[in-house]
Amino acid sequence: MKLMQQHKLPWSFPLGRWLKDYRKETLVRDCVAGIVVSIVMVPQSMGYALLAGMPAEYGLYCAILPAFLYAFLGSSRSLSVGPAALISIMLAGSVATLNPQTEVEYIHYVVNISLLVGVFLMAMSLLRLGRLTNYISVPVISGFTSAAALTIMVSQLKHMMGVELGTGLDFGHTLLSLVQSIGQINIVTVVIGVSACVALWFFKTPFPRLIQRLKLPSWLEQALSKSGPMVVVLASAVMVAVLHLETSAQVSVVGNIPQGLPALSGISVDIALWKQLAMPSFLIALMCFITSIAVSSSLASKRRERVDSNQELLALGVANLGAAFSGTFALAGSLSRSAVNDATGAETTISSMVCALCIVVTLLFLTAAFYYLPLAVLGAIVIMSVFSMIDVQQFLRCWRLNRADAYSLLATFLAVLIFDIQTGIGVGIVLSVVLLLHRASHPHIAVVGRVGDSAHFRNIERHDVITSQSVVAIRVDESIYFSNVQYIEDFILEQCASHPQANHIVLICSSVSFVDTTAVDELERLIDKLRENEITLHFAEVKGPVMDQLKKTRLLDRLQPGRVFFTTDEAMRTLTAVRDTEQAED
Repeated sequence: MKLMQQHKLPWSFPLGRWLKDYRKETLVRDCVAGIVVSIVMVPQSMGYALLAGMPAEYGLYCAILPAFLYAFLGSSRSLSVGPAALISIMLAGSVATLNPQTEVEYIHYVVNISLLVGVFLMAMSLLRLGRLTNYISVPVISGFTSAAALTIMVSQLKHMMGVELGTGLDFGHTLLSLVQSIGQINIVTVVIGVSACVALWFFKTPFPRLIQRLKLPSWLEQALSKSGPMVVVLASAVMVAVLHLETSAQVSVVGNIPQGLPALSGISVDIALWKQLAMPSFLIALMCFITSIAVSSSLASKRRERVDSNQELLALGVANLGAAFSGTFALAGSLSRSAVNDATGAETTISSMVCALCIVVTLLFLTAAFYYLPLAVLGAIVIMSVFSMIDVQQFLRCWRLNRADAYSLLATFLAVLIFDIQTGIGVGIVLSVVLLLHRASHPHIAVVGRVGDSAHFRNIERHDVITSQSVVAIRVDESIYFSNVQYIEDFILEQCASHPQANHIVLICSSVSFVDTTAVDELERLIDKLRENEITLHFAEVKGPVMDQLKKTRLLDRLQPGRVFFTTDEAMRTLTAVRDTEQAED
C-alpha cells in the first residue's frame, strides 16, 4: 500500500467523486442541461465541421465518443467538449499546407492530427505541464483569438455569398478571393444568410428578455432562449425544401447526411506524415488546452471551485484520441456551449453524456431533416458564435494600463491576419517570453527618502520625502540575477554620477528573494568600482535566505567597510550621523 501511495498516478476520476453525493434532483438538472446544450450543439457542430473542411456529419461524430470520454475524466462540471471554431480553422489551415488531393486523403490527415493532439496533451499531463499557460500572457491570447475570430468570420462569407473558394486559405487570400468573386454572388443565398444572422441576433439578445416576462420555469426559459440556432436551421431547411431553392435558385445545401453512428477504426502508423504534422498538431494541442482551461476555470470560479489543469490535459487528450478513433477531427472546450451548460444548471459531467446521447438520437433518426439546410445558415451560425471573441475592450484596457501589453496584443493580431494562425501563435508565444525576459531584466528601481520623521522610506518621485546629500538609498523591487544585475549596476552608477557629494550607497533588498552566482560576481565588481570613487556600498533589509546565500560567498568580506543594516532607518541614521561627525571634526 505504501508503495502504491509513493507512486500515485497524477490523475483522478472526478466523476466518481461527484457520483457519491448524486441525487435525483441533480440528475434532472443534468438532463435538462444536456438536452438544451444539444440544441445548440447540433447546428454548431455541423458548422464547425464545414469550417474544418470536413463533411457536416463529422461535426456530430466529434460530439459523441469524445464527450463521453471527457465526462469520465474531466475536472470541470460545466465544460462542453466538442467541435470548436478556433480548432477547426487551425485544422483547415494545417491540412491545406499538405495539399491533399482527395476527400479521403484530407480526412486521413485530419484524423492523424487528432491522434497527435491527443498524444501531445497526454504527454503534457504526464510531465505535469498544466501551468504552461502561465507563460503566455492574456493580451497575447486576446490578440490571437480576436484575429482568429475575424479569420473565421471571413472564411464563412463564401457560404453567405454562395461562392466557391478553396479551404484553408489565410485571411488575406480569402479576402482577395471574395472580392474577385463578387460577380458570382447568389442574391438568394445572401438574403438567407443575412436573415439567419438577424434571427440569431434576435434569439440571443431581445428574445430572452421577452420570455422572461412569461415567468416560465428556469429550465424551460433557458431551453427556449437557446433554441435560436435550431429554430433557424429547421425553418430555413423547410423554406428551401418547400420553395425548391436548391434547384430554382442554386442555393447550396448540406445534402445527404449518412444515418448511423461513426465506426471505430485503427490508425495506420505513418512516421513520415507524423513528422510533417508534429508542429501544427502541437500548436493545436496548446490552443485546445489554453481555450479549454480558460473557460473551465472561469466557470469553476463561480462555484468557488478549481479545475485541475493536469487532469484537464489528460481528459482533453483522451477526448482527442477518441475523436481520432472515431475518424473525426480535433476538439476543445466551447465557450458558448459551456456557458449554456452552466446557465441551465449542469451539476456534473453527466450533462455532457446526456448531450452526447441526444446527438446519437439525431444521427440515428433525424439526419433527413438537415438535407435542405442551407450552408449559408451554417455560416451564419459560425459567424454569430465567434463574433464575441473579438475583444476590442481588451486592447483599449491594455493601452491604458501597459503599452507593452497593447503592442504585443496588436503584433499577435496582425501576425495572424497577415500570415496564418500557426505563425500568429508562434509570434504570440515568442512575444510573451520576450516581454517576460524584458520585465525581468528591467526591474523597478527607486531612489527613496524618509517620510517626515518616521522610519518609512518612499520613492522620491512619488512622495514629499527627506533625502541626504551624502547617502543615497536605492530600493530594488526584484530578485537580483544574471538577466538584471547589469541594469541594476548601471542605475546605481548613474545615481552616483547625479549625486556627486554622496559617499555612501544603501542598497535596500526588502524585495530581493534570490541572488545567483552572476549577480554576486557583478556586485563584487560594483563594490570595487564604487570604492575607486570613494563611495561605500551598504545593504539593508536583507532577507534571511538571501543572507544565507551571501554568507557562502566572499561578497560580505569584499563589502567592508560597508555594512549590512537590519533596516533602512538604521542605515540612514547611522551613515548620516557618521557624515555629521566627520564634518564636525573638519
